Amino acid sequence: MSRLTILTKDKAQVTMESLYQDLERRIVASPPGLCPVDLTRSFIKMCLAQSCGKCVPCRVGLRQLARLFDDVLDGNANEETVENIKLTAEGIYYSADCAIGYEAAKLALKSVDGCIDDFESHIHNGFCSCNSNQPVACVKSCPAGVDIPGYIALVQQGRYADAVRLIRRDNPMPTTCAYICEHPCENRCKRTIIDAPVNIRGLKKMAVDNSGIVPVPECEAPTGKKVAIIGGGPGGLSAAYYLALMGHKVTIFEQRKQLGGMLRYGIPNYRFPRKKLDEEIDSILSTGIEVKKNISVGKDISFDDITKEYDATYISIGAHADKKIGIEGEDAKSGITSAVEMLRAIGDGDMPDYTGKKVIVIGGGDTGNDCVGTCIRHGCKSVTQLEMMPKAPDVRRDTNPWPQWPLVCKTDYGQEEAIAVFGHDPRIYTTTVKEFKKDKKGNLEKVVTVQLESRVDEKTGRRMMVPVEGTEKELPCELVLIAAGFLGTQKYLTDAFGVEVNERTNIKTDVDKFATNVAGVFAAGDCHTGQSLVVKAIRQGRDCAREVDKYLMGYTNL
Repeated sequence: MSRLTILTKDKAQVTMESLYQDLERRIVASPPGLCPVDLTRSFIKMCLAQSCGKCVPCRVGLRQLARLFDDVLDGNANEETVENIKLTAEGIYYSADCAIGYEAAKLALKSVDGCIDDFESHIHNGFCSCNSNQPVACVKSCPAGVDIPGYIALVQQGRYADAVRLIRRDNPMPTTCAYICEHPCENRCKRTIIDAPVNIRGLKKMAVDNSGIVPVPECEAPTGKKVAIIGGGPGGLSAAYYLALMGHKVTIFEQRKQLGGMLRYGIPNYRFPRKKLDEEIDSILSTGIEVKKNISVGKDISFDDITKEYDATYISIGAHADKKIGIEGEDAKSGITSAVEMLRAIGDGDMPDYTGKKVIVIGGGDTGNDCVGTCIRHGCKSVTQLEMMPKAPDVRRDTNPWPQWPLVCKTDYGQEEAIAVFGHDPRIYTTTVKEFKKDKKGNLEKVVTVQLESRVDEKTGRRMMVPVEGTEKELPCELVLIAAGFLGTQKYLTDAFGVEVNERTNIKTDVDKFATNVAGVFAAGDCHTGQSLVVKAIRQGRDCAREVDKYLMGYTNL
């Protein structure tokens, strides 16, 4: 029998891992326009400083490599210099005795290969091709571009109302983002260099919770222009706010009983209290915006009627069309519903009673997580969440380095509640439903699940999750909630306006623009981009309002 050998990390590898961690923290917190040539040189010099000097590639090669990068940055390089960088780095990579040398060389080769434009800019122009005039990293990372350092300073001084006013300059929904924003700004916080990012979203919540009622700015003088907003979600509310401030007469047409879109009909009350949402909406409407509810444009009112009365139309109807999974038994009389339908009913105040029911949630995303938490709070006996994909690793793998999105297993509030109530994680991975079984009355009785495995499709070459024969199981169940994603916009409305859509049924416009193929009709938010973050819809509402204002007036002050 062969002997087992335990391999331990040598000093060089431990040192390199420490260097990587230090460098990663600094990269995460660096400005978005950081010069890649300068960054690579800094890493090479850091490795040189850590070299033991025993091997020539490290002792001499890294020093020569650093000098070549100095030449590029100092304006003393030419095209031959880049070739010398490649040759020197390759020599180090294939001959260095330890990780310090060959990892530094590998980074140099990656830098030249992936950032050749920056090298050429330094050689021919004397400066980096990246934009050095960058805003603060956290501001750059905020989809709404909010002045984060500004309102943090105001919060520190206890000037909460002023903090809210500053946020509203770029984002009219500070309370919304204080509760449910994904806070990408924190990923680039410079505090990360020391320990951990500042709790930016928490400070925003502190501001809105302590500011009291903060009046909105005064509107400009009336322009005599009228704008129709189709959809009262975050994108529509944001656009309506800024257009009203510009002096336009704004009317929101909302299909449902209440404004809010997915804020009300997709996010549970315990995540975003309805009282807070209503206060935010009331603040926006205080600009003089008119609201018409329970009206489906394209059904209750025609496109021609809208265009005759209004000078411009902004479509922000979201992407709420839910997916059907198309398996046998899905037509059961009762027991099968979409997550969207359930959350919409709750948003309108129609509370379900799941007491004693065994619930299965199909879908492992955010909506599925909301379903798990909602079912528990409405008295279900048990809840099982089916996820098609394998479980992500508990810790970040070496094959998933920064700046890639960290693929690690996350246990959200819904799963945490299930663990607290039922004693186990509700998720079952690499599993889906094969069949719904009905009783004699046609109601759901059981589901047949099947395990999945990853295989490469021979025709397309794409990797797919396919069923494994013989792994079927029957699970008793009284309720299935389908949270398998969204297809796109509602077709009847896009057809009514005659706007072009892409293959995913999202409304088409020019790149970074919001004007559709129909004159005077604009679109933004999820119906334009597909399902995305709330804060991005808010930003697009503001940007589209600027484009609408310019269309109406010939210029814009937004």
